[in-house]
Amino acid sequence: MAKYAILFLCFAFAAFFFSEILQKAQVHPIQYILVGFAVLVFYLLLLSLSEHFGFDLAYAASTSGVVLLISGYACSILSSARLGGTVGAVLVILYGYLYVILQLESYALLMGSLGLFAVLSGAMYFTRKIDWYAVRLNGGRSNADET
Repeated sequence: MAKYAILFLCFAFAAFFFSEILQKAQVHPIQYILVGFAVLVFYLLLLSLSEHFGFDLAYAASTSGVVLLISGYACSILSSARLGGTVGAVLVILYGYLYVILQLESYALLMGSLGLFAVLSGAMYFTRKIDWYAVRLNGGRSNADET
């Protein structure tokens, strides 16, 4: 379970990063760190709750709390309920996917590979028209603009 922590951090950060790029919103590094802590707290909640309530109920409670926390925070920092809802939906899919992988231990590698392929395909599709050389997150001018 803990081996998926890095993957979850990366996907949560990617959701904010793509919101930042696609919607020209700005997310401060401190806000990324707070979201990262929220993802890490998921594992702490899951561990502590599963000692008392069983894995399925603990997973549902931990997931619900963390998804609501991060999506509410995303609504606020991205100044958009739609973007916050999108981040929340991505997290629901991600945590649901992790639950399925954990339940299908013998198919974990296959499911993980297919999932990563799907995520990479989606990222490539949604960013296919972005001019990465023109992306400026801080709103400043690039060196090309000054000449």
